[in-house]
Amino acid sequence: MIRTIAINEYFLLPGGVPLADVRTPAEFAHGHIPGAFNLPLFTNEERVLVGTTYKQVGREEAILLGFDLTGSKWSGFIKHALEVAPGKKVAVHCWRGGMRSGAMAWALSLYGFEVFLIEGGYKSFRRWALEQFQKPAAFLILGGRTGSGKTKILRELASLGEQVIDLEDLAQHQGSSYGTMNRLVQPTQEQFENNLACQLKDINREKCLWVEDESRNIGKLTIPAPFFNQMSSATLIDIKVGLDQRVEALTLEYGPLEKEFLIACTNRIHKRLGPLQTKQAIAAISEGNMEEFIRIVLVYYDKTYQKDMAKRSAEKVLTMDITSKDMTVNAKQILNYINTIPATAHP
Repeated sequence: MIRTIAINEYFLLPGGVPLADVRTPAEFAHGHIPGAFNLPLFTNEERVLVGTTYKQVGREEAILLGFDLTGSKWSGFIKHALEVAPGKKVAVHCWRGGMRSGAMAWALSLYGFEVFLIEGGYKSFRRWALEQFQKPAAFLILGGRTGSGKTKILRELASLGEQVIDLEDLAQHQGSSYGTMNRLVQPTQEQFENNLACQLKDINREKCLWVEDESRNIGKLTIPAPFFNQMSSATLIDIKVGLDQRVEALTLEYGPLEKEFLIACTNRIHKRLGPLQTKQAIAAISEGNMEEFIRIVLVYYDKTYQKDMAKRSAEKVLTMDITSKDMTVNAKQILNYINTIPATAHP
């Protein structure tokens, strides 16, 4: 049985129905619906052949070529689908709900699967994803200078039942020149947007949504404009943490990283850091004096933070001091602080 459904209907299906993306591996890698598995009807090269035939010869010849290319693969498609969906219930999509997903849905249905065919395919999902960034949410932004522990506090807020979106986790980058930590690999821009949209679909938009203060770009990725604009105009809690405490935290986090990586990242910001400070920072790294290295680069990052804060409306910035090194204590302190503020000052 084949049932055609819209993408928003798919998300409402009970039991988490597996989703088969029958586009090529290259299309899937560029961007896919979070949680989908790749069941490619064609290889990357085969899709090019079929597309060229369609344009240069015609539709019927392209269809015949498609059957020639996939003829021996159908049992493999079904076996793969059975591995992922042993209950024989599966959703299927291609780029825009055309022949590829139609053929796969027909074959799986013939075998006995209950198939949900996504109307409009991945293209309809992308429209849906972009719409999520337009919807208003009750943002609360957690700000503070580099090393204040914002990301850790966000995680504690989430454990306390607060709604949190961790943009740096989604972007696989910690925001600074050193943000890859010499190990993180960022997703594509499209996949970043897809992952963010799927987190947004589950939030209660009447309830506070905590997000860390970020610049528009996180590494090579860009926060979608409608989402970023809401962040920029939202109330920001500016936590004040002492310099020594920040230096200690950053030294523990970045100190163990390879010297070559830290030097390369420092060189990338040499124009903003300044020639003398760059030289001093690299010397500190080479000597293994990580605390001194952190203190030098913090001068630059603190100035940048101050410039960014100056762009915000003063009435939208709430300041509080943080002294504990226990992030659970800090998260609770922030929540208590929010509860003492008139509701008109925040969402």
